[in-house]
Amino acid sequence: MLLSLAVRLPQLGVRPMHTDESVNAYIVGELLSGKAFHYDPRDRHGPALAALALPLAELQGAKNFSELTESELRLSTVLAGAATVFLFGAGVEMFGFAACFIAALLFAFAPLPVYYNRYFIHESLFVAATLGLICSGWRALEKKSLLQSALAGLCAALMLACKETAPLHYFAMAIALFVCWIFKKQKTLSWNKLLSGFPPLKMISAALAVFLFVTILLFTWFGRNWGVFADLYHAISNFTARAGGEGHQKPFWYYAKLLCDGWSGGIILAVTVLGIFYSFGKNRECSGAPVVSNQNSKRGERSVCRIFLAIYAIAIFVIYSAIPYKTPWLALNFWLPIPLLVGIAIEWFWIANQKIFRRLIVLLVLVELMFSIARDTRLRVFVGPADEKNPYAYAHTLEDLLGLPKRIEELVRQRNLSDPRIAVVAADPWPLPWYLRKFSQVGFWQPGQETGPADFFITTTDVSDKLAERLKTFRPEFFGVRPEVLLILWTPETQRKP
Repeated sequence: MLLSLAVRLPQLGVRPMHTDESVNAYIVGELLSGKAFHYDPRDRHGPALAALALPLAELQGAKNFSELTESELRLSTVLAGAATVFLFGAGVEMFGFAACFIAALLFAFAPLPVYYNRYFIHESLFVAATLGLICSGWRALEKKSLLQSALAGLCAALMLACKETAPLHYFAMAIALFVCWIFKKQKTLSWNKLLSGFPPLKMISAALAVFLFVTILLFTWFGRNWGVFADLYHAISNFTARAGGEGHQKPFWYYAKLLCDGWSGGIILAVTVLGIFYSFGKNRECSGAPVVSNQNSKRGERSVCRIFLAIYAIAIFVIYSAIPYKTPWLALNFWLPIPLLVGIAIEWFWIANQKIFRRLIVLLVLVELMFSIARDTRLRVFVGPADEKNPYAYAHTLEDLLGLPKRIEELVRQRNLSDPRIAVVAADPWPLPWYLRKFSQVGFWQPGQETGPADFFITTTDVSDKLAERLKTFRPEFFGVRPEVLLILWTPETQRKP
């Protein structure tokens, strides 16, 4: 976990803020001003990320939106990623020490989780809660524990409070449990402890009670917004429509291609497939020690868990691939089981090859994989985090936009303006609210609306005729906001001396 922080914390505020990050930042800024969280079912997500980021921002000294920084906000998702690495330790009983240790290393250093753990979006916290649900849910079933049932309910509620896609993961886990139940009668596996009958009513009640309590607490923002339930109802139709694409539709194989990217991607994906096949294979020994009854029972339980993991990984990958709407950060959701399956496969390789020469080959392959991962992480995360060629930088804010607020500050000093009025005319102004947060008089208008007088105008390239007439005496400067998207800063022409 500490190593994962060492990779994720450097240069945390260097990369430009993505549009989604700036929206989440604005929400935190509203909360800092004392306003309650209001759930927006149209294009925003749940309150869990804001609930985590708000106290962290306050602890770092932020008092309002203008004082927030990229590093302060992204620290919350960095910590969520580190917590995910830590939670792999809770899966040792389920998947084995070697598999979880390798999984923790992969999640700590691989380019995709490192990149998106440094993004101020909901996925990192969502993935941590998902792993928490898997671990606590298994412990609840295996130990018949009320405490673990309550923890499972808490993690499920956090998932829903992060993103409305949580039911997709509940469904994938239900499929995995159902498949395990079908295989229950196979004599080669020991299923008795994990799936020996339906969970007691008190366990279900504990999980459900905590789930409802935490969900209501967060979505009503601790009782300050009880109208949220109507918004949640409307969210169902909104997200069903959004699943159709809305400009983000991609082919079925988009995520498979994304996972194969780079020097290490193809290798990791290939080893993941081997891990899936091994999880369904005949139960094997994990050591050369004689098998006793306790070892045989634990071996059977791990076989159950590995089959569950493999089915869950397949189900969630197919579900996300089948939905037309696709963005690269959603891949973090099914990257969660990938390192565990890689760990399972590597453990099997090591055990199956007892000869020194073969184990040496395995070690050399692992060393090469480590160098490939380091290279990909360096290129994707630190060298070109906002580069158009970076597959993780999806519709990302260009570094050119960073010059816009600096240019306005320069012009304000030149013209001795104490409090300039800035009018932004754009159908989609984000992430400008973030980058103009230090100016107190900034207004946002849709194209065609009357703005009134302003010291500076910021528009897209399609300026209306009425506004174009007003801007005849203004000088344009162009700034790239996203690939193939320009913004224009309009500055009044200074009078020339005769």
